[in-house]
Amino acid sequence: MEFSVFTGQANEVTADCLVVTLDQSGALSASAAAVDSASNGFIKARVDEGDIKGAPGKTLLLPAVSGIAARRVLLVGSGEGEASTVTAGKIVQAVAASVASIKGRIAVDLTALASEKFPQAWWAEQLVLAIHAAQYRFTATKPEKEEAPKADALTWIGEDVTTALTIADAKGLGTSWAKDLGNMPPNICTPTYLAEEAERLSDEAGFSCRVYDESELDAMGAGAFVSVSKGSVEPGKIIIMEYKGAGDEAPHMIVGKGITFDTGGISLKPGAKMDEMKYDMCGAASILGTMKTIAKLKPAINIVAVITSAENMPAGNASKPGDVVTTLSGQTVEILNTDAEGRLVLCDALTLAIGEYKPQTCVDVATLTGACMAALGKVNSGLFTEDEALATELLSAGQYSGDRVWRLPLEEDYQAGLDSNFADMANIGGPLAGATTAACFLSRYTKDTRWAHVDIAGPAWGGDGTSKNSTGRPVPLLTTYLLNKAS
Repeated sequence: MEFSVFTGQANEVTADCLVVTLDQSGALSASAAAVDSASNGFIKARVDEGDIKGAPGKTLLLPAVSGIAARRVLLVGSGEGEASTVTAGKIVQAVAASVASIKGRIAVDLTALASEKFPQAWWAEQLVLAIHAAQYRFTATKPEKEEAPKADALTWIGEDVTTALTIADAKGLGTSWAKDLGNMPPNICTPTYLAEEAERLSDEAGFSCRVYDESELDAMGAGAFVSVSKGSVEPGKIIIMEYKGAGDEAPHMIVGKGITFDTGGISLKPGAKMDEMKYDMCGAASILGTMKTIAKLKPAINIVAVITSAENMPAGNASKPGDVVTTLSGQTVEILNTDAEGRLVLCDALTLAIGEYKPQTCVDVATLTGACMAALGKVNSGLFTEDEALATELLSAGQYSGDRVWRLPLEEDYQAGLDSNFADMANIGGPLAGATTAACFLSRYTKDTRWAHVDIAGPAWGGDGTSKNSTGRPVPLLTTYLLNKAS
C-alpha cells in the first residue's frame, strides 16, 4: 500500500473513505466532531436517531456527506473505556472489512483510541494487517473472474507512524505469502516446490540458500528424517536460508515443519478430512513468510531460517510401527506411531542446523500435535521452553502482534513418557500430555541452546468446507519477535 500522514482537520482530507470514531455513549472523537460541524450536525443526528450506538466494532457507512472532502464517511464504534486486546481486534477488523474493497485511498483517525498500552503506532500496524487479511484471496488455482476493487492507499490522521505502517505492510505481505503456500494443493506444493520458492526468494533478497536432498541426508546419517521421507516418490529436503544484517554476530534461528502432505504413513489417518493434511506444512510456510518480511525490512540482525520438508506416505518401503532408527545426533528412536512424523524430521534438522550455525536462540514452529489443539483450540499457539527470558520475549511478541501464544509445561517429569525398551526414546508418549511429550522429544536435540517450540496445530488454518483457509500464523509473532531482537 501507499502511505501518508495528515495532520489537518479530518473534514478537509481528500479520500475515498474517511474513518472516524465514536464511543459507547455516542460521544464523537475530535475528527468525528469536525465532520459533524462541517456537515451541519449530520453525524450527531445519526447517533441521536440510533443508526449507530458506538459498541466496539459497529460501523455505519455514509456516502456523500455534505461539506466533507472525502467521498464517504465510516463511523466506527470504539466501546467504552480503554480498549482491550479483544475489543481492539474487533475494531480494526470491522474497519478493514468495511474499507478493504473501497477502491482508492482510505483516511483513518483512530487517535481517540490510543493509550499507553496501545499507542497510535500499534493501531496503525494492526489496521494495515487487518486490511491485508480482509483483501486476501487465493487465486493460484482458482483465479478471480474479475479483479476485486481494493483500497491501495492509506492516510493516517495523527502522529507520524510511517515506520509502523511500513513494518505492517511488510508483515502483511509475508503473511499473505504464507497463506498462499499453505493453501496450495499438495500436488503442487511439494518439498521440491518449497525448495524452489526458498531459492527464488533468496536470489531476490540476497540471502544464501542451501538445500540438502534426501539422498544426501541419508548419507549423512539423518535416519529419523529419512524414515519419514523414504515412503514418498517426492524426495524430502532440508532447506537453510541465511540473512546477514548484523556482521559477525551469532544468528537467531527459526525452524519450520514442512510436511507437504501427511497421510499418517502406515499409522494411516481416517479418510474424512484428510485433504486438510496439506496444511501440515504451515510451519514451513510461516518461515518463508517471515523471511519475505525480513527481505523487505532488512533489520540489523542475523537470521538462519530452516525448513524441514517431506511427504508422509504409506508406501511399501515406508517405516513401520516398531522400527528403530538412528538420528543425526546418534540417538536412537523407536517409531511407535508413524503419524508422529513431524518430530522425526525436525530432530535431524535441529541437529544439523544448530551444529552448523551455533545460534543465539532457536525457535521452531510446527503443526505438531492434535493434543495442543485440544488444549488451546484455534486461538493460541502452544509455547514450550525452559528459557524464561525467551518465553517472556515470545509471549510479549504474541500480545503485541495479536498472534498469541500460551505457555504449556515442559518439565523433566514428562520426559519419562518417552522411555523405550528398544531405543534411547520412543517417538510418542502415552495418551496424556501429548503436546508436552512431543516438545520433550525435541528438547533432546537442542541441549545447550536457548530454544523454544511453538505448536501451531490449532491456529495455522481455520474454517471448514469451502471456507477453510490458511491463516499465515505465526508470521506476525515471528516477525515481531525478530524485529524486537534487532531493535
